[in-house]
Amino acid sequence: MPNTYTQLYVHCVFAVKYRASLLETSWDEKLRLYIAATVQNDGHKMLAINNMPDHLHFLVGLNPKQSISEMMRFVKGDSSEWVNKEKLTPHKFYWQEGYGAFSNSKSQVDSVVKYIANQQEHHKKTTFLDEYRHMLSKAGVAYDERYIFKLPE
Repeated sequence: MPNTYTQLYVHCVFAVKYRASLLETSWDEKLRLYIAATVQNDGHKMLAINNMPDHLHFLVGLNPKQSISEMMRFVKGDSSEWVNKEKLTPHKFYWQEGYGAFSNSKSQVDSVVKYIANQQEHHKKTTFLDEYRHMLSKAGVAYDERYIFKLPE
């Protein structure tokens, strides 16, 4: 659309179902490349992506032609289908329901990119759940502890 200009940076976080540590180093780079291609094929710009065995972060320059929820539905659906088609896990692979999406200003982009790149070091000091709770609190997001990425009961 002519005369439409946006600058939308969104940091997305989501987990493997039940936070199972299924993202293995033998294939996680291929997964990141697959997700980056999915995001970019929808007109967004992938700025950073990284994962731990149980969750994944990415920072995207969002194309406003697609909502965040639609983008995440495609990313999670297409990537889980790819993992299953490639038989990368011994059982059917699923992402946990839900995700976190946090807006960022241009001045925050470099620090978020570094944060995402540094996940392996970061998680030597803190758990995913503590990290996620901190992100929600820092962003001022009210949340119900019952719906934070949980293990099966």
